[in-house]
Amino acid sequence: MLSKKTIAVLFGGVSSEHDVSCVSAASVLDNIDEGKFEIYKVGITKTGRWKLFTGDNSLLPNDKWDTPEYTTHAFIPPDSEIGGLMIFEPQGVRTVKLDAVFPVLHGKNGEDGTVQGLLQLAQIPYVGCNCAVSVVCMDKALTNSACDMAGVAQANWVEMIKSDYLSDKESCVANAAEYLGYPIFVKPANAGSSVGITKAHDETELEKGIEIAFAEDDKIVLEQGIDGWEVECAVLGNENPQASVVGEILPCNEFYDYQAKYQGDSGLAIPPVNISEQKVQEVRGAAVEIYKSLGCQGMARMDFFVDKVSGEVLFNEPNTLPGFTSISMYPKLWNVSGIKYSDLLNRLIELALERGGKI
Repeated sequence: MLSKKTIAVLFGGVSSEHDVSCVSAASVLDNIDEGKFEIYKVGITKTGRWKLFTGDNSLLPNDKWDTPEYTTHAFIPPDSEIGGLMIFEPQGVRTVKLDAVFPVLHGKNGEDGTVQGLLQLAQIPYVGCNCAVSVVCMDKALTNSACDMAGVAQANWVEMIKSDYLSDKESCVANAAEYLGYPIFVKPANAGSSVGITKAHDETELEKGIEIAFAEDDKIVLEQGIDGWEVECAVLGNENPQASVVGEILPCNEFYDYQAKYQGDSGLAIPPVNISEQKVQEVRGAAVEIYKSLGCQGMARMDFFVDKVSGEVLFNEPNTLPGFTSISMYPKLWNVSGIKYSDLLNRLIELALERGGKI
């Protein structure tokens, strides 16, 4: 009988998406195969404290997990000789070698290369893209620049730095409006789950949106508003990635914002109701090509617009650690594609082990 692999699942984090991470992790932990894996649940508080959690998964949402009754101070150090978890117990420090880590962390300090860099130093295999790719895919300005260099079709965009904006607000707003035209999407460069994103239809809304985005990050991206159908495709794999079926977002709000993703009644139409099968296949092909071009590994969700007038497929953004809640699109897309949630988790861990820890 094969011995179980020892896996740490990380959740929480110092991020505006801390709460979503906890909900995603609860779903992952409820569905992970405990017959194959010995699981250590490691939570990171909103202030950055690492703790081993031993309570029920139902306590993860709303931070009910973070109590002395169920937690012990524990963390993963960068020392490759340890290669795992240090647990600080009353009788002393105990170390646990880890075969892999599943970072169920969204947003800053989770999918932006920080945790990935730590795990690479520790030489522990982990689920998802490596440090460098995570950095590029998290930062929307870097992503857009990389896609421009690769010839990927996407909306016109401009980058804006907070210090430049504060020194000459009027020119920054006027230049962006002249180049992009309205409507304009305003996005923090480094935030996920549509946190801090607004859609501006005029100068007043643009100025307000810029202020909201700068509250999340000192660098923001402004993008031309596309009148298009919004579609998503999940990609899975290392050297030979595969694309899922394509789903069309039917948002309950004007665009697919944070509320629509996690609190609203937005639907996912599979197959898409507004684009042809030919366009579906074009999206799937583009998803894999962009995934490979960006250097993604393990998984990513690729988001696109299909222009309602021209039919052009335009890349929107990648998400290297997509949501894993009960309503999240990445596992939904693979479920419809024939890979159920628990099997998807197994495959993601297998891909991490296949890649190994010495990246």
